[in-house]
Amino acid sequence: MIKTMLPAPKSGTKKGGRPAVDLREVLNAIFYVVTTGCSWRSLPHDFLHYTTVYRYFRLWSTLGLIERINACLTQMHREKQRKRNKKGKKTKGRRKKCPSAAVIDSQSVKTTACGGEEIGFDGGKLVKGRKRFILTDTLGNLLAVLVCAASITEKDGAKKLLTRIKNSPILNTLCQKIKLVWVDGGYRGEDLTNWVQQLMGWVWEVVLRSDNTKGFKVIPKRWVVERTFAWLYQARRLSKDYEKTTSSSEAMIYLAMIRIQLKRI
Repeated sequence: MIKTMLPAPKSGTKKGGRPAVDLREVLNAIFYVVTTGCSWRSLPHDFLHYTTVYRYFRLWSTLGLIERINACLTQMHREKQRKRNKKGKKTKGRRKKCPSAAVIDSQSVKTTACGGEEIGFDGGKLVKGRKRFILTDTLGNLLAVLVCAASITEKDGAKKLLTRIKNSPILNTLCQKIKLVWVDGGYRGEDLTNWVQQLMGWVWEVVLRSDNTKGFKVIPKRWVVERTFAWLYQARRLSKDYEKTTSSSEAMIYLAMIRIQLKRI
């Protein structure tokens, strides 16, 4: 399905040389790392050599290819979904490629002792590591990701994520029709609301939990992004942030979602 999105592999010379790499096997090996959480060196011998697999992983993440594949699969998945009426029943109409509403939230995760860039301490969650900001549509599809130090506040992280969306042709095209975004109490404030309105033209709606509520309760609209975090946690590579760079962390999150979307489509 995503064969046409991948670049053509380099073939050997006329006088001989290495044969062309099977990109399907490369992708299977990358998905194995994402799913099982093993290190690159621990790839089973049934796959290609780990140096080859890692080289393609770094190349595709640097070129933004993984981000582009996720955007294409998101649009394909949305087109196959039927619209729902106010009662929640499916109708004959199909959803559009680009969503008109989205949800944003963050998640703090621990890092390992190996270190890396952008590591901080989240005083609210008491977690030393990194923070994942994600933007999803109302179906839970992943639209954009930002990984930064856990010490970054929700407001600053949201600004960084929206600035990236604005400056990225891929993400900007995917999110071009968004008009409404639901957020939790950590993103409230007129300064942020006005900033989002000026930059993106989005309505920034804060959905708060009732003060009288005790225990766990599903929050309207916001539960969608929490479910996406649960989906992503099925990939063991995301149980912690094992990557040394934030770009690799973001690529792993996109790959976990790509694997889920391929099963759906």
